[in-house]
Amino acid sequence: MNLPRREAAKTDCFYQALGFQKNDMFSDENATSWMLSDEIFVMSLNEDFYNGFLVNGDQASFGEGSKQMLNALSAESSEEVDTFVKNASENGVAIYREAKSDAPGMYSAAVADPDGHVWEIVYMDMSAWAEGNEAGTDQANN
Repeated sequence: MNLPRREAAKTDCFYQALGFQKNDMFSDENATSWMLSDEIFVMSLNEDFYNGFLVNGDQASFGEGSKQMLNALSAESSEEVDTFVKNASENGVAIYREAKSDAPGMYSAAVADPDGHVWEIVYMDMSAWAEGNEAGTDQANN
């Protein structure tokens, strides 16, 4: 995924603080490549460079006002969610949504990176999710 940035140093500090790995092969003065996992890469692009990929007068959008998307990551446990938020807040990142249980078996939180892009982290206990949904279905059928 490609995301625009205003200040490379602040944005790079955010990704590094959360434990993501910098990919030097695809990083230069215009962009920094971050490996979130073996399958997920984020290209953090300087605003002007990012705008160079856009057409029809479109411009980079930052986190002010309406949100077009939430970048969601999976966690292995509720503790991982809490650690993610703690690491973010200790490194000056704004907590966008405090950690909470959204539904049976679901625990999530979200932070806003220095450019206003929202990063959600979610833990799903699938057995609790299934039990919660099954209970809801039983009540609806009665």
